[in-house]
Order: sequence, then C-alpha cells, then structure tokens
Amino acid sequence: MASRRTHRRHWAAVAVCAALALGGLAAPSHADEPAAATAALTDPIPQKPVQSRTGLVLQEFAQFPKSEPVPAPTDPRLMRHARINTINELPDGSGRMATPDLNGTLYLTDPGTAMRTSGGTPHSYLDVKAAFPHFFSGRGLGQGFGYAAFHPEFGANGRFYTIHTELASQATETPDYQQAGTLTYHGVITEWTADDPSAAVFHGTHREVLRIGFTGQVHGIQQIDFNPTAKPHDKEYGLLYLAVGDGGQGGGNSEPQNRTLPHGKLLRIDPAGRDSANGRYGIPASNPFVGEPGSLGEIYAIGMRDPHRFSWDAGGSHRMYLGHIGEHAIESVYEVKAGDNFGWSEREGPFAFDKKTTDPCARILPLPADDAQYGYTYPVAAYDHDPGPDWNCRSDVGRAIAGGFVYRGKDAPALRGKYIFGDLVDGRILAADTRDMRRDAGLAPLEQLMLFDKSAGKTVTMRDLAGDQRVDLRFGSDRSGGLYIVSKANGKVWKVTGTRTFADCEIGNTPTTHTTGADNWAPVTPAKWAYTTRETIMTEPGVARPGPRRPFEYAVLTAGPSYSSVSVEAEVRIDTPVEITNRDVIVIWDYQSDTRFQYTHLSSDNTIYPHNGMFTVNDADRLRIDDQWNGTFGAPPAIKDDGWHKVRLTHCADTGETAVYLDGSRNPLITATDPVFASGRVGFGSFDNAGRVRHLKVTGTAPTGSSGTV
Repeated sequence: MASRRTHRRHWAAVAVCAALALGGLAAPSHADEPAAATAALTDPIPQKPVQSRTGLVLQEFAQFPKSEPVPAPTDPRLMRHARINTINELPDGSGRMATPDLNGTLYLTDPGTAMRTSGGTPHSYLDVKAAFPHFFSGRGLGQGFGYAAFHPEFGANGRFYTIHTELASQATETPDYQQAGTLTYHGVITEWTADDPSAAVFHGTHREVLRIGFTGQVHGIQQIDFNPTAKPHDKEYGLLYLAVGDGGQGGGNSEPQNRTLPHGKLLRIDPAGRDSANGRYGIPASNPFVGEPGSLGEIYAIGMRDPHRFSWDAGGSHRMYLGHIGEHAIESVYEVKAGDNFGWSEREGPFAFDKKTTDPCARILPLPADDAQYGYTYPVAAYDHDPGPDWNCRSDVGRAIAGGFVYRGKDAPALRGKYIFGDLVDGRILAADTRDMRRDAGLAPLEQLMLFDKSAGKTVTMRDLAGDQRVDLRFGSDRSGGLYIVSKANGKVWKVTGTRTFADCEIGNTPTTHTTGADNWAPVTPAKWAYTTRETIMTEPGVARPGPRRPFEYAVLTAGPSYSSVSVEAEVRIDTPVEITNRDVIVIWDYQSDTRFQYTHLSSDNTIYPHNGMFTVNDADRLRIDDQWNGTFGAPPAIKDDGWHKVRLTHCADTGETAVYLDGSRNPLITATDPVFASGRVGFGSFDNAGRVRHLKVTGTAPTGSSGTV
C-alpha cells in the first residue's frame, strides 16, 4: 500500500486535492466560473484499492422471505429475492435486529436464534405497504419502503420512523416541498408509535411527518437515522437525519445548490418539535442555515447527487461518514460536518464536473487553480470505475458505492478503526483506515478485503454467496459494533464473526541451499540458458511447443527436495526491452511434469487474459485462477521497467492458497486458491520473453520420500 506521504504527493502532482476547503455555509456563484482548459480525465483515480491479506469470516445470519415489488416491475434490477436494505439493532436492549424490505415489510430477527441455527427466521413486525393505499415499489431502484430509524428511547416511547414512496399521480396529499415539473413520486417520512415497544408485532398509531415530491424515478430519500453516539444531554440527541437525493435529474441539475429546496441535501430535523412550515416537526436551532434568508433551516449539508448511506464512528471523535454515489465515474466517502457543500453538480468527488459538454467522456476534469474560493468539501476516500484502456465512457459500467461503518466491534480486532464499505453492484468489500481519512490529507488509501465462508472454510466472493453477478450489497451493524453484510440478490444476511489472514500457514523450514549453476537447473531448452555465480539467465525467448497452452520456456530447480507448502523469495528482471509490449517472467511452484504445474505470470500488461495473474496447467491449456481477474483486467502490472524486482511467493498446500508479493509490500499483488497438486518443485521462466533471477531462496515442507530429481 502506498504511504500517506506518497499518496499526498501523487494528488498534489495531478492537482486533484489542491486547496481543499473545510466547508462553509455558502459557495460563490458559478455563473462566471471559467471553463477548464485542461484535458478530461479518463482514469481519474489511478491509485486502485490494493489487495489485502485480511479476510472477513462470514457466517450466515438470516434468510429473508421472497417478496415482490408493487406493481410488477419491468426493470430486471428490481427482480430480487428480497429487497432488504440494511440490518440494525433496536435501541431497547432486546438485541432484536430490524430490516426493511423495499417491497413493504419491516422484519425483526432474534440474533440468538439466528446464530444458533446458522440462518435465523425473521418475522414480520409491520406491513408498511398495507398501511398506505398509494404505496408503490415497482419502479426506480430505491422506491418502496426504504429505511426505518428507531428513536434512541424506543424502549420507553415506542417511536420509530420510516421512509416510503407513493406514486404522485395517485397520491392525495400535497408535498411539503417538490421539484419543478411533473412529479413522479412522493417520498414520505412517517412516525409510528407502538403501544407496546417489546411486542413481537406492531400495534399502535402513525402520523405523517414530511412529504417531498420528486420528478425523476431515482435518488429519493435514501436513509434516515439518529446519531447513536449522541447522549441525552447532547444538542443533537433525538434529532433525525435525512439523506435526500437530487431526484435523478442528471448533471445539469442545479437544485443540490439551491437552499430553498431539500433535494440533494442532508437534512436534520427534530421529530418532537412543531416549528416547521408544516407544523409536524421541529427545526434544530443549531442547524447551519437557520435564520439565513433563502435557506431552509432543515438543511445540514448541501451539494449531493445521491447520498446513499451515512453512519457515525462509535470511537474517537464520533465523526460522521457518508457514502455518495457519483454520476458516472467517482464513488466517494465524505466526512460530514454542518454546512458542508459537496459541490454537485459543479463537482463530482474531488474533480471538476463539466455539465455543459455533450461528450460524456469529457466531463471529469482536474480542479481549477482558484478552486479554494468556492468552499467545497472533498472526499476523504474514493474510487473510480476502473475504466481500463478499452473503457467505453458512454455507457454505465454498473458500479456504485455502498456506504458502511467504522468497525469498533470485538469479533475482528484487525478491523478496528477501519471504515468498511463496498460496491453494491459487484460486491467488493473495501476498507480505509480512519487515521488516513482526513479532510486535509487527500484520498485515503483503500484495501480490498478478502472473504471466507465460515461454514465451508474457504475463500469466496460476494457474488458466490449471493448467487448472482449483481450482489446489491448493503451493510448493517449492532449496538456492540458488530458488522453485517446484506444482499438483495438472494435476501440473505451474513455476520462478520472474525478475520483470517490469507495464505498464512506453517510453511516449514527445509531449505534448498544450491540455487545457482547449470547442475541445479533443468531447462526446457538448455541452449537458451546461461549461469553465473549469482544469476540464472534465460538468454532468449522460447517458442511454443505441442501440447497444452503453457509458458514457452522455463527451467526447474532440481536441487533440494520437492515441496508441499513452500516460500519462494527472489529478485527477477525482464530483459526484453521496455518498448516491447507484453513483457513477462514467470515463477513456478508445484511442478510435477511439463504439463502439470502452477505458475504466476509477472507482466507489464494486465489487460489480456494470459497476463499478470496465476495459472494452473493440468494436462490441459493453462487456466487462470487468480482472484484479481475480473474479465477485463487483473492485478496492477507487476514489472514495467528493466530493473530488478523482489518477489515473494507463499503457497499453503493444505488449502491451495497462494499469494505473490512484490517489492516488499505487506499486501499481496496477486492471490489464488487451487489445491490441485499436493507438492512439486519450483522454477523460473517466461512465456515468450527473456529474463533472469538472482538471490533465489526456497524454504518449505518436504513431503516424505521427496527425491532430488525431476
């Protein structure tokens, strides 16, 4: 992982985070803001999340019943097993967990039963859909019953709050606030009061608190919640936050900067008060825009497109973080303070957004030199849509952030102090250290966490667990800081019960001491090899041979034993000139024969299937097995120059887990799991280039009866 100092230098170099502002109550008019003269950014955030050795151990917690949108949708993205949005613990000491389903039901789950049975059975607590005759959830990704927030004194007063949507053409109520034009739907905040807060099923009353009209089909009221870190004596105790989107109006939408409307804002209200315009809630006097002419007092922060999820860190100074879905390229995490302006639609993440151009490939630009005058707040963490060289910026690549939580639980100490979030489409789970997530420090480095299925004891992906390419990932938490993973695809919830380190096994301590000289190597083509006292050199490229597709030229280390678990450390260099594309060298392990072995391909190119990954040759054409290949590109290029690079490969025979580290990094560049061979030898070579290896050190476990010949 890049150090914070290196990361800051990088952003300074590209002028991305120049002159960050810490917020401010108002941004100057942009009518006279000059058009950017610099070229558009097609790969805005070159620093990608690094692969972490740490993996979340997941245990299935609950399976939710299948549900159907109303009316039946035509958008396949709404056809989920259950459109569950989160899971959170009720603040009444009962340990019960609440889960809203967009299709209309609020569920409660007993966590004791869930963990004992490795799959709890939620029960319906409240049918929100049945309470409202104009309820609808069959159009727009966020429509329906979106969220439930329980008052911090729910155990005593029985109050909680919900969001639901109603079709504008059928609704009989007039919105308190609305966008210009023909409305598509209303977002409605409702207060419920339970007669008996401890009851298994809701009985009580409800009243409408706030109604907002939207002209689009997406980006409505995404989340409502109380600050769980606030104490009874705090000014914001019992205040309700509302994340209100821009209504899906696109890049030309100016309403997120318009303080007379709630759209594209984070609001904060007092449900117990009555001094609002509609007389149904209060406006906290501590809100940043209270008393300002032309500004709604409800507004806490402005300039948002789709403020998807927010949460507070239970530790430290209880900072608030918000995951924000971008227009086309940037997924961001903000630290939120009163009066912040995230800049939409003048800014997308830490970049200028050109909303005047008709070319979608030219919308993301570096910040202007005079950016500080506008007073925008920029993300503390972000990732882009990993466009790659063949990215078609005219079509949505289908990624969006799922905001999460700072982990402060007891089950996974390795995660403490890290903000855990992910991508709701492909299900990748990411982490950023809160020590790096500072408003004046550029973007925090990101790690991609691995996943382990507790019941199966092996690595998985969220796509594996969800059984679908579109995971629809969400997160949840309990009152002790525990973390939960949610998928709409199959309506399941998993609890994080701990962490595990990938490829962390007892390697063994049997060394091979002779790793240089012709007598210790068996090449495919001896005439193509040379040896010095320190180096083993492949002097010219190999050529393809009959049989399965595999590396053209390599040499197997014949000295020492064959190994089961093994550690290979070396320095490697590619001798092919850097002007040539597709340069590579390989490191072999588990070699049994010319058509049975595994290898890692260390290449200057990560955009084609055969390059920069891990592969198995098992009497058939090489099969790619690494975790990093996503169908378009793999891990970042390993070797792009003519210098020496340190490589360390660790292979665990019992699990088949293998990790490759480059140049002393503590995080692996490439990982894979394939226990196909029980043991074998190591080697070095290339597919069709030339290169060399030196300072080779091999240590591991020698199986009983291992011989010294190939």
